[in-house]
Order: sequence, then C-alpha cells, then structure tokens
Amino acid sequence: MNIVDLSIAIEDGLPSDPPIQIPHIEYCDHKDTAEQMAAFFKNCTVGDLPEANGWAIEFLRICTHSGTHVDAPWHYYPTQNGGEPAWTIDQVPLDWFIGNGVVMDFHDKPDGYKITSADVEAYFKRIDYSLKEGDIVLLRTGADARWGTPEYLVAGAGMSYEATMWLLDRGVRTVGTDGWSWDVPLPYEGEEFSKNHDASIIWEAHRVGREKAYCHIEKLTNLDQLPVTGFQVQCFPVKIKAASAGWARVVAFVS
Repeated sequence: MNIVDLSIAIEDGLPSDPPIQIPHIEYCDHKDTAEQMAAFFKNCTVGDLPEANGWAIEFLRICTHSGTHVDAPWHYYPTQNGGEPAWTIDQVPLDWFIGNGVVMDFHDKPDGYKITSADVEAYFKRIDYSLKEGDIVLLRTGADARWGTPEYLVAGAGMSYEATMWLLDRGVRTVGTDGWSWDVPLPYEGEEFSKNHDASIIWEAHRVGREKAYCHIEKLTNLDQLPVTGFQVQCFPVKIKAASAGWARVVAFVS
C-alpha cells in the first residue's frame, strides 16, 4: 500500500492567501527557551540543562482556513438542510472524513472556468464510474502548481451550484479541491456579478450547504499522483470548538 500526502504545509508569511489570512509563525529554538524550561524546576539554572538546551516550540497566528483544511457547513451559512442550525467542525460526523476516493480531473480547464453539472456527468460517464454513498470526490484543477505565489488565489477551475448538488444528490458528503476555494476563484465570481448583478452566483457552490449539508477540503496537493479510483481518503480535521473549519493532514491510501 502506498500512502500519498495530499496536504500542503502551513508556512510563515506565504503569500497564497489574502493578506488578513497569511500565516505568521514564531519559531523558538532550544536556546530561546532554555530559561523558560529551567523555570519549571526548583533551583534549576540554564547551566543544568544538557548543553543549555530547552525545548523547541512555535507560536502561530493563523486562520482556521490556512493550509489544507476541512470546511464545516457553518462556514457557508448559519443554517443547513433547509433551516437546521449548521454544524461547526466539531459537530460533523466522523464517518464523513473517511471514504473511498475519486479524482475528478478538470486540470485542463482554464482559470476561472465554472464546472457545470453536464461537465461532471460527462466525466463520470467517461471514467465509467457510478458514485456511491460516502465517496469522497477530489477536484484536480492543477492550481497547487502555483502554491506559494499570489497567483494561487486566482488559479484553477471551480464548481458551480448545480455541479456541487449533482454530487451531493448521489450520496457524496465530503469533497475537496487543490484550489484555494471550492467555488470559482473569487475575482472571477466578482467579474460575473459586476456584469449582471445576479447575487445567486456569489459563493454559489458553498451556499449549496444551505439546502444540503456537506463538507469540503481546500488547498489539497498531489492529486496528480492518484489513480482516478481505487484509493481511500482520510481527512480528519482538528477538533476546534464551534469553528467553521479545522486543519487536516489529508492522506490517500492507494492499494
């Protein structure tokens, strides 16, 4: 069995998020913390520690949507399933985060392309696969090739309302993408809105959760290393009380 890491690392100052969401990490090495460690022990000095070494520790100022993460229905809207209170990440059933994986490959589509239900239906006919309840569908757009640059924010295709609902209607509860967003990159949605002032297109794929609860993983990588089917995905998020998302070390187990 081969284990494929589908997660990107959280890095200090990396410009692949809007400025307000860029992670900041303070690294404290063994010398930085020697006095701190010694203070835990009565009459201990730094000289008592092996080579005056304390412990390594880091302090982070990050968003729950930094790095590879799983979004909860609460992120999309206050309600789900037509009016129920939306789940936060600590409330989502754990069995949503493990399942058979399917790669939905649209890396040939241009940046900003909005994937339709017809596109998705044609894709599954082409690969001759019928979705099953609990399958985890991973959208490959190729956006991760630009991770680490500002261009990542506008990279790749995104899903429409109807394409997302097509998946959920077939028993899918968790999906994922190698892009910054499950939707079309926001600048493209903004351009579309400015032309027709149709508010229904704003965050349309996310807003599907108002009608049918689902989770999605964002900022995946290495989807090009997976077969189309024949692997298992595990994407358990960090349990943060009442949060809209949780960081995840997403992996695929390929037989």
